[in-house]
Amino acid sequence: MSPAMPMTREAWVARHPYLEPIAGVRALVDIAAARISRHVAREPEWQEYGEDFHAGIPLLHSERAAVALSDPEAVVRSMLEELMPAALPAWLADQCRVLREDLQPSALFRCLLWAVLARELEPVVIAFGLWRDEERWLRNQCPTCGAAPAMAQLVGRNEGRLRLLSCGCCATRWRYRRTGCPFCEHVDDHRLAVVAVDGEEGLRVDYCERCQGYLKTYDGEGSEGVLLADWTSLHLDLLARDRGLKRLAASLYEV
Repeated sequence: MSPAMPMTREAWVARHPYLEPIAGVRALVDIAAARISRHVAREPEWQEYGEDFHAGIPLLHSERAAVALSDPEAVVRSMLEELMPAALPAWLADQCRVLREDLQPSALFRCLLWAVLARELEPVVIAFGLWRDEERWLRNQCPTCGAAPAMAQLVGRNEGRLRLLSCGCCATRWRYRRTGCPFCEHVDDHRLAVVAVDGEEGLRVDYCERCQGYLKTYDGEGSEGVLLADWTSLHLDLLARDRGLKRLAASLYEV
């Protein structure tokens, strides 16, 4: 998979037709999110946030950064209003009706909320990536929102390869130690075990033999938009579950 020939969503789904239902749902959610995304989060004063960053406080958890976001309940209500008239699968239409009647935090609530917040935060995430010193944040939580990593990516070649962790909520990517588990953080003489998947270019499952936590890992560059999207590799989550491994990061696709 060459960086000059990135994988498209359409090509990926054509190769994995069992993903077509979730691809259709994700497309509807993305369309709804694009329609209601109006507010653009402003960059914080980075010097004001610097002390909290060095103390390990994620950007959105910092009072010094004071990144203003849209009201979560208002976002989800707007998303439901956009989605309800659409031709949703019956199971999703039922969940949307239940959520509209009782707006409580749930898997669907988080999925709809982050579809919008990730758009609003995109310029901040980009600016944050340019500002922060990656060597000062080798932590196992997202430096932007504090979530555990949903996926990992290996970039570069040979001994100089880097491992990036990828947030399934706000889409931030950040540096982490090349070896060791990002969940239990066991590193002493320890490497993650690997489950390779026949027929999958650049995707694998890395797991910790100590805590049984796993990370889906994209071993390559150029197709991040597809292969780090989380939903595009739900079949690897099923494979990991069948092997008794644990997904220790939250998923926006628990619905």
